[in-house]
Amino acid sequence: MASPVAVKAFKHIIAAGNALSESTVPASTRELMMLRASQINGCAGCIDMHTKEAAAAGETAVRLHLVAAWREAKVFTDAERAALELTEQGTRIADAAGGVPDEVWANAAKYYDEDQLADLVTQIAVINAFNRGNVITQQPAGDYEAGMAAKFH
Repeated sequence: MASPVAVKAFKHIIAAGNALSESTVPASTRELMMLRASQINGCAGCIDMHTKEAAAAGETAVRLHLVAAWREAKVFTDAERAALELTEQGTRIADAAGGVPDEVWANAAKYYDEDQLADLVTQIAVINAFNRGNVITQQPAGDYEAGMAAKFH
């Protein structure tokens, strides 16, 4: 990933991710979303990063461990569940001929306004871009420390 073109492109993806810090969607919800998409995509680096960043921001171990089984877990709010469902559907978009089902979008719209819905969609797109880049290039995981991402700002 040392290609000047790839470096330039990923700087824009990083900038898009950084812009999402201005969202009114709670940071904890966005971390859960990024963790769930990363689990689905098998991105060890992003799972490592978002688990540690969420924990450093005060997320509980129970909630982090239950993200993979959020439907059965009682520890998530209805708004978080809607965001996680949108994340799963948006991440698995190739598995659904019609894209994200209308009922998933309508459920998310119960909890998030139009700007927040746009932020959710952008967050899903950005984390999936990072996941794919890391998985394709087989990036290792395990040595991430909370706060390391700040060096990319």
